[in-house]
Amino acid sequence: MADLGVIEGFYGEPWSWEERADCAAFLKRHGFSFYIYAPKADGFMRKKWREPFPEDLEKNLASLSARCRASGIEFGVGFSPYEIYLSPFNDEVKSLLQYRIDVFNRIGVDKFGLLMDDMKGDSPELAARQIEIVNWVAARSAAKQLIFCPTYYSLDPVLEKLFGKKPEGYLETLGRELDPKVRLFWTGELVCSKSYSAEHLRATADLLGRKPFLWDNYPVNDGPRMCKFLHLRPMTGRPAGIGPWLSGHAVNPMNQPTLSRISLLTLKASYERGEAYNPAEAFLESAQTVTCVELARQLEKNLSDFMDRGLDLLPTEERAALKEAYSPYLDSREGQTAKAAREVIDWLEDRYTVTKDLFLTQ
Repeated sequence: MADLGVIEGFYGEPWSWEERADCAAFLKRHGFSFYIYAPKADGFMRKKWREPFPEDLEKNLASLSARCRASGIEFGVGFSPYEIYLSPFNDEVKSLLQYRIDVFNRIGVDKFGLLMDDMKGDSPELAARQIEIVNWVAARSAAKQLIFCPTYYSLDPVLEKLFGKKPEGYLETLGRELDPKVRLFWTGELVCSKSYSAEHLRATADLLGRKPFLWDNYPVNDGPRMCKFLHLRPMTGRPAGIGPWLSGHAVNPMNQPTLSRISLLTLKASYERGEAYNPAEAFLESAQTVTCVELARQLEKNLSDFMDRGLDLLPTEERAALKEAYSPYLDSREGQTAKAAREVIDWLEDRYTVTKDLFLTQ
């Protein structure tokens, strides 16, 4: 099985510190191996990376790192120095970058994600500039593993539409000249890939000069369009046979931390059961593990409402009926059942909406 865990890497409202700590305990309990903190909403890890790192943020991250390690899983961060490669990599920039590295070294980071995704990319010097920065960081970070997310992290043509034409030979150059110990994030043939094949991942490993570290954008539901859905169907298209071609498999979850666990458990089942994996059975088992038998059956009943119709096609009276169906579980003595029901109801009330303006500013 691939090194399997979670990367909190979505847009919109991030999880709370307690939800992250609970996630760490859940991951350890069910055989996952890491959690990576990388919410797009944390400006000090992204667009405000040149500003002083807040003391309270460092304390919270250090506490979360300690709780992850106490739970027996690795802790990571996703640091995204926004468009650092568009200016000269001089002593001033190196000093600012070293300051962040020192913070992460103090916190205790096992997996250091250096992320240059969702940024301008149409520069002929893109690969050379990024290689210089990544190799410089790799020589100074105390993390066990450094994982770089390139600007073009998929074969999806949408990346060129958003961030400019990919420079010729960009990925091949990264593969040749990056420090061999650096891993590379990859989302597959698409930004949100529905499936992965061993053939594609083997070809990607040849292209990158190393096995890709999969950044799996399911069940994530951020953005103005996807926030209208709850991605609760079980994982498919991720057969156990892809494991040998990966250096890791990070799942980007939904904004809803409790409901996200259902998909996570189905992925684990897919790896463990191989050809015997039955998605429908895995869903019901996973939903029961996360919540309770009754709520699992209710979720199964409403899968089409959550995944196919979404909020825009649910009229007011149907939303009201769904809220009525989930409200009794709010008083459950089983904490996770009550939390899952609350997440459904909050979603029905548009409390997870990610606007276009928010999506662009984070």
